Amino acid sequence: MSAPAMKWLKIAHIVLVSLFFGGILSSVTINFALGLSSYENTLKSYKVIVLISDGVIRTGAVGTLAVAFVYGFFTPWGFFRHRWLTVKWILFLLQTFIGIFVVDKLMLANLHLLEAKGPAVLEDSGFLRNHALRNVFVFIQIVLTLIIFIISVLKPWKKKRK
Repeated sequence: MSAPAMKWLKIAHIVLVSLFFGGILSSVTINFALGLSSYENTLKSYKVIVLISDGVIRTGAVGTLAVAFVYGFFTPWGFFRHRWLTVKWILFLLQTFIGIFVVDKLMLANLHLLEAKGPAVLEDSGFLRNHALRNVFVFIQIVLTLIIFIISVLKPWKKKRK
């Protein structure tokens, strides 16, 4: 890949990661700000969280994955040439797994409960448990993202031996 192409790839990577991480931070800010005292506010907030998840976070995540594949296949970086790259891949996959199979499922389950049960849902133990668990797992996603950022900048560990 030419030097200008690598620079554009890096720009795309930064923009997409910003969307991904910014979406997660926006979503968690709304989630933590919910007082769960007003049914209408809670329902509207969950609908906004779903929009952020579907539009911003998913776009950033899929785009980041696509750029990572371009880096892996078309640049000398490869996928597993350096230990720090391998760790980044593992953390990204873990983070994505948590996002899809835990955070999104809890979010959609709560939206469904909000729409199905009405205002009584705010006292429902399943709804409250889902809400609290989502907060915990989004926090884990944020920590994993910060670790990935740190690894990207510091590039710790030496190159893998062949």
